[in-house]
Amino acid sequence: MSLETEATRGVVLTPVPRYRFSEFIVSPRRRMLLRNGREQPLIPRYFDLLVFLIERRGEAVHRRDIFDRVWGDVVVSDSALSQAVRTIRRVLGDESREPRFLRTVPRHGYRFVFADVVEEDDESEWQIEEAAAPVPAAAANADTDPYEPLLQRVASVATNRADEEDQREAAELLHALGTSEALRRLGTRPHHAVARALLRDTRWDVAEAGDVPILGQPASVATARELVMLRLRGAAALAAARWARGSIGGGVAGTVAGAVGGLILTAAPGSSASLDVVPVLALIGGGCGAVGGAGVGAGLSVAESIVRSRRVLALIGGAALGGGLAGSIVQWLGRWSLAALFGLDVATGGGIEGLVIGGAAGLAYSLSTGHPEVGLAAPRGWRRFAVTAITASACGLAALVLALAGRPLVGGTIHLIAQASAGAQVTLTPLGRLIGEPDFGPLSATVIAFGEGALFGAGLALGLTRRGR
Repeated sequence: MSLETEATRGVVLTPVPRYRFSEFIVSPRRRMLLRNGREQPLIPRYFDLLVFLIERRGEAVHRRDIFDRVWGDVVVSDSALSQAVRTIRRVLGDESREPRFLRTVPRHGYRFVFADVVEEDDESEWQIEEAAAPVPAAAANADTDPYEPLLQRVASVATNRADEEDQREAAELLHALGTSEALRRLGTRPHHAVARALLRDTRWDVAEAGDVPILGQPASVATARELVMLRLRGAAALAAARWARGSIGGGVAGTVAGAVGGLILTAAPGSSASLDVVPVLALIGGGCGAVGGAGVGAGLSVAESIVRSRRVLALIGGAALGGGLAGSIVQWLGRWSLAALFGLDVATGGGIEGLVIGGAAGLAYSLSTGHPEVGLAAPRGWRRFAVTAITASACGLAALVLALAGRPLVGGTIHLIAQASAGAQVTLTPLGRLIGEPDFGPLSATVIAFGEGALFGAGLALGLTRRGR
């Protein structure tokens, strides 16, 4: 039997060319950028951006198209694109004021303007000449010590956005010259904590950068604080938007859970509940879900914005802390309201439940979204639904464990309140009978808790991964 070829199946394989311009060669297939025969390191996303602009050379590429192509699986701020372009220009030896290669198109995007770009077969031999590695511009312009002018720039206090961009560029150049030597020369001069935090943050943007440790170094606490503030300033808008979407997702999930539970309760055999309980339970579920989603979403978003090297632990801790805080607030308000309005003393939960479910959501979300080097994870297509399914399962299992430990969620708490209130219609005893128990017992509690937790996790994940326009 003959083997079926790609051509007989109607599939035409187009070879990927390499691009030659000026003294540079860009090979998308080998993922290499060479200058006079010497490889120029670029982090993967910046290399993808350069290739994309070369592929669409001559046309002004909109920033939206760039974000969709290069940062399609994460959400980043506009400053991330500016940072990428600045780094590419540095590697190419380009200038923003008189560009040879990359030109900024105001209020639109960027354009690759070098006219003489040759496409070559990447299977052929590389006809290049060996040459010394290019010297960074700062080193070429400095008469004696190339480090000192750059160190003075990073160890100063920025007063505006332009100063911050200038400092980031100086930090990148210091990494290009040598990270360890830059740290040694930085020492403990004034504002060294600010400079060390800046070097730590920009090391993710420079392929040849070395490690920038914080623990065990001078002013480690101050450096960590400056690093947190630096990253929060850069991602504040993204974190706020993600926090809001997490809250909305949790609220929608809680509303659905409350409404469905109310409908089942009214239809259950022996139930005295009327249809009036459906909107009431939907409102209660939506409120609790929104508060929980806000707490967990805020913890996740802040942790993902400020931590890169220990992402899993950071997201677990942030989500657990946010969930625990939100749960404690709901718990206090609930018990205070019941005591003040109805004279009821019901042992409602909240803090521990929020801590456990938040931690489970953080663990599932961090593991299922991978480890993006920058930005907030925002998977698309089937990957988004995989993240949703994994997060929903983890939250459902966490809720089940809580129920087995005698710590009910919203449904179980409503049942306890109804039992303590004379004439209440929303005891969940009919649901227990529907499941096969004589009353609302352990099996009923775990089934309902798992459903609540899974719905909350699904709504939270869908909200967090939704990409804004």
